[in-house]
Amino acid sequence: MMRIGAAISRVTAFLAVTAIVVAGAALWFGAIAIPSRLNPWAPLDIADAPNLLTKYKLKRLGDDPQQCLATLERTPLRFTPQADRAVGPQCEFRNVVRVASSSVTYSSGFVATCPLAVGLALFERHALQPAAEAAFGQRVTNVTHLGTYACRNVYGRETGRRSQHASANAIDLAGFRFDDGTTVTLQRDWRGDDAESQFLRDLKRRACAIFPTLLGPDYNAAHHNHFHLDMGGFRICR
Repeated sequence: MMRIGAAISRVTAFLAVTAIVVAGAALWFGAIAIPSRLNPWAPLDIADAPNLLTKYKLKRLGDDPQQCLATLERTPLRFTPQADRAVGPQCEFRNVVRVASSSVTYSSGFVATCPLAVGLALFERHALQPAAEAAFGQRVTNVTHLGTYACRNVYGRETGRRSQHASANAIDLAGFRFDDGTTVTLQRDWRGDDAESQFLRDLKRRACAIFPTLLGPDYNAAHHNHFHLDMGGFRICR
């Protein structure tokens, strides 16, 4: 009986592996149609709500500058591609664009890696405006940021690894202005239980579905007044 059971287990395992291989081949050659948002090989579509594949697709854009620019063209961001170049000691611009404006007005223009810019377009559509509508029944018109590029180590330390800011692969968001002129800032409104605080916490939750790294006031004192968003390799939402 034990031999029969072992044989059945081997056959079951073989059939399972075969089914997975056949299904994968069918997906690869297009024999099975699945929505692009659920297809890991399909390009990222800004219209698709963030899911488990979003961060993977964003990361893939970092290795395919042309596809990244093509994706960015389908967003509201107005941008100008920048040449790859060294901009400081162990600091470089690679696959970088200069963003002038978007569906919201930023406090100033900025440079950002193309994947970060695509991430911001997703953020505006699927995190920022839904959170604003849910909290206040109106949209955000202006975003205050504290910059993207700074040729420095993490926390500006003398030694250690380079910050994602050293390659314009991060942005710090500090405040938001709404249609009626109301402003919400992290420094003033993060603590508490009012509508402003709830908006910021909902915004953080939604943004974490898009960006691999989000650091805010609950992380440490250095982030007391902003959300740090980056497209680096660390997976953290604090």
